[in-house]
Amino acid sequence: MTVTFTEIISRRGKMPDDGDERPSLEPEIRAPVRRRVQVIPFLITLATVALAGLLGWAVWGVYMEAPWTRDATVRTYVVTMAPEVSGRIVELPVADNQFVHKGDPLMVVDPTNFAIAARLADAAVDQTKALAQNAQAQSARRQKLTDLAVSQEEQQTFSSNSLSANAAYQQALAKRDQAHVDLERTRILSPVNGYVTNLQVQLGDFVTVGQKSISLVDADSFWVDAYFEETNLRGILEGDVATIKLMGHGEVVRGHVESVARGIDVPNAQPDTSGLASVNPIFTWVRLAQRVPVRIHLDDVPSCVRLVAGLTATVQVDPGSERRSHH
Repeated sequence: MTVTFTEIISRRGKMPDDGDERPSLEPEIRAPVRRRVQVIPFLITLATVALAGLLGWAVWGVYMEAPWTRDATVRTYVVTMAPEVSGRIVELPVADNQFVHKGDPLMVVDPTNFAIAARLADAAVDQTKALAQNAQAQSARRQKLTDLAVSQEEQQTFSSNSLSANAAYQQALAKRDQAHVDLERTRILSPVNGYVTNLQVQLGDFVTVGQKSISLVDADSFWVDAYFEETNLRGILEGDVATIKLMGHGEVVRGHVESVARGIDVPNAQPDTSGLASVNPIFTWVRLAQRVPVRIHLDDVPSCVRLVAGLTATVQVDPGSERRSHH
């Protein structure tokens, strides 16, 4: 069969006609693809919303089942030392923020005058003791004599002198004890294990009775006050295990609920000048839950954690985990 050049050219010219049928198929192929592309963002949005809902539900469950608060503060007892005698400071062996043990010397007031007073008191005791013994002996001798040798009035007089001398002796003993106590009080010792804080006095300062001179942070009395909303108190019981995390530390401090406060300040209960309750006339529709202090006893404090009174902490309580040994 002979094919001419013209037929070849005519056949090749028909090839685009075959291709003309392809565009008619493209809409049918592209339509599902476009639908798929439009569905993907919707599915992503739906999955995101569902995930956010699940996370929100989980957080709400944790918040309600395991009460926690970021409003917590480290607390401690502060012992304020004030001299019980007046005088000039002659020894100050401590420095600010220094740790001291119970019984360590903190300050010594000039003991010169008190030592002299103690010696004078000792001498007064010896003197009054001798007078009392002599008066008692004179009274005893006259009590043995008959009415012919001594009158009854004289016997009563010597008996009274003996009682008076013995009373003077007892007074001298009391003054001696007081003098020695004052001498001992010139040395102020630490009553607790703690840290000297905010030291203001210096060597040579004159201190008076009752003047606050040295403050000690009791190192054995740290605790945490966690302020929980009243809506969470129902799930908090004494003995529940608590987890504490200080703002400046990543380590976890362990403790347990020691007690729950039984009262907070009520502004409306404050009396006015006439003694009547001052009630705020403004009432808002949004009522904020009151916060109640919950005392957390510290059981396990990592060695790298430095407890400082006033630090901010986050506290989480695990309900139902009561420490039965504390009940």
